Amino acid sequence: MSHAFLLVSTGAGSGLTTVSLGLVRALDRLGIRTGFYKPIAQLHDGDTGLERSTQLIEHMTDITTPQPISIKRAISLLGSGQEEMLMEEVIALYKKSARHTDTMIIEGLVADGHAGYATHLNTAIARALDAEVILVGTPEEEIDAYIDIAANAFKDDNGTALIGVILNKVGMKLNAGNRSVQTLFSEEACRKVSKKNFHFIGAISYRNALNSTRMSDIASYLNAKVLFEGELNTRRARHIELCARTVENTLSVYQPHTLLIFPGDRDDVFIAACMAALNGVPLAGILLTSNYQPNDQVMKLCAQAIQTGLPILQVELGSYQTATKLAERPREVPIDDYELVDDVMNHVANYLDANWLKERCAIERKPRLSPAAFRYQLLQQSQEKRHRIVLPEGEEPRTIKAADQCQRRGIADCILLGSPEKIHHVAASQGVKLAESITIIDPSDVRHRYIQPMIKLRQHKGLTQAAAEDQLHGRVVLGTMMLALDEVDGLVSGALHTTANTVRPAFQLIGTNADAKLVSSVFFMCLPDQVVVYADCAINPDPNTEELADIAIQSADSTKRFGIEPRIAMISYSTGESGTGSDVEKVRAATALVRELRPDLIVDGPMQYDAAANAAVGKSKAPDSLVAGKANVFVFPDLNTGNTTYKAVQRNAHVVSIGPMLQGLKKPVNDLSRGASVEDIVYTIALTAIQAGSSK
Repeated sequence: MSHAFLLVSTGAGSGLTTVSLGLVRALDRLGIRTGFYKPIAQLHDGDTGLERSTQLIEHMTDITTPQPISIKRAISLLGSGQEEMLMEEVIALYKKSARHTDTMIIEGLVADGHAGYATHLNTAIARALDAEVILVGTPEEEIDAYIDIAANAFKDDNGTALIGVILNKVGMKLNAGNRSVQTLFSEEACRKVSKKNFHFIGAISYRNALNSTRMSDIASYLNAKVLFEGELNTRRARHIELCARTVENTLSVYQPHTLLIFPGDRDDVFIAACMAALNGVPLAGILLTSNYQPNDQVMKLCAQAIQTGLPILQVELGSYQTATKLAERPREVPIDDYELVDDVMNHVANYLDANWLKERCAIERKPRLSPAAFRYQLLQQSQEKRHRIVLPEGEEPRTIKAADQCQRRGIADCILLGSPEKIHHVAASQGVKLAESITIIDPSDVRHRYIQPMIKLRQHKGLTQAAAEDQLHGRVVLGTMMLALDEVDGLVSGALHTTANTVRPAFQLIGTNADAKLVSSVFFMCLPDQVVVYADCAINPDPNTEELADIAIQSADSTKRFGIEPRIAMISYSTGESGTGSDVEKVRAATALVRELRPDLIVDGPMQYDAAANAAVGKSKAPDSLVAGKANVFVFPDLNTGNTTYKAVQRNAHVVSIGPMLQGLKKPVNDLSRGASVEDIVYTIALTAIQAGSSK
């Protein structure tokens, strides 16, 4: 039977579901194969259909779990004295959930005013499943008493099944005027817990951004009329402001992620809000009350601001009644708000004692490198030694946000190229206060320093001073020169530039490794259950035999560098000796060359994709192969095949791809997709920092 942890709460409002999901994420990062199980359903107010924890875990992970027993059936069995039958059903579902797992997270029932039976059921479940209990609570004054009660409730013959405590929502304000009191109170609660005879697994800091509500959910809750949809489904309200004063006295409220509430006939406030939107402030939206809306002339005047994506809603209630109703809205995360659920899971996982959890699980095997574990490993490795990464697209909003995150999280020391004034303006408009340690370099101030060094690097090509000065107006070229002169350790670009514009200066000014025949690329494809590598999907249109073998060797070494033991499949349209033709012969010859040059590598080919990826197909088509059905490095025969495959998998299977990461250069330069998210840029910076450490 898998190692089981049962999470129970001190009461309603402790965030039991979010902590349970976060614990699953934390264990997944450690490579521990984890299952999730909710024995008995408890529906929240407004819930319809299936139980929310089960729905969320199945959507956010690759975990499959059976639907829990309904609370109605559980109460019926308890009421008729059939608790043993209820526990038999609990155990049956648990065994179904625990197959092929090393650790199980079990979410218990919340003991609130409507569920006095919860503690009794939780103790029965812990006993039936031989589960160790983790208590989840908030930093309340009576937290030490709650812990003692739980310890007594879960005692068994061997001592106690309560092994640890997690405090949630630490630092949350009780009210607007009580911040300092709440902070001291939270610290005192943490001290009390840490002195107990149970492990203090973590204190999860309260973060207001994780309570932001989508504008679409606000519209639905208020049954509001949508005057202008804009980015209704993506903008979030972190703050709500009731604008009852004059424009002069409300200027301070026009801040990012703020929902403004005011009567629809307040044209002055409406125009001011639209001006803020035009100036780049990403307001959450505007909520017009009292069934009024600005007249047509005002709407025409503000049309350009509305086109920025600003959602505008209208309700019949007055402003005060509307604000009061919003304050009373349910605080549970909407069942379909997967983006927020993912952020919450990561946030919780970051505050848990990962080393203690790993020791407690006592897993004696090589950890599985799940996508979450791979991404976590990237950040951990990049933080070991902070490298200097230059970002030529320093005025681009996503790049600025990513640089700030990397700086604050210790992933890298980021250098933004651009106008300091413009960079700070863009950051402020995005609600970002740049870390003080981040470096901003104005290209116009330093460009002249690189003219002569660039001429020296390119003198064999006859580069003139005028040509060098002209090329250095390109920020990617300038950043590449900084890398060539060892002023930085790596470069990341591509949010605005093409791959050619990013890579060409690296070819010219950095050059390839002595042992590399060419520059190639890999994508780390985060499949549901593992991370695999695709190569080359970005650089080489039609590599010859020697080049294809070099791509395979480079990709294997890159794979090892990131904690994956490579099993290389040389992809073609046939498997083994079944096919003929120049294309398949190239792959066959490249496979033989890899074996000759690197006998330490596990490689096979030519091999069809399904034979490489699927165990059943691999066993049928290549029964003696060490790679078939187990491949984690897929080397494609040409760019057409590789690029098409990676994009098809990425889009149709909703797979996250990290890359392309360039390999073969003397120093790390990496490209971004022009559609890259902030998170994509963060992970690419981390990849580059790790490469920088390896190259040194």
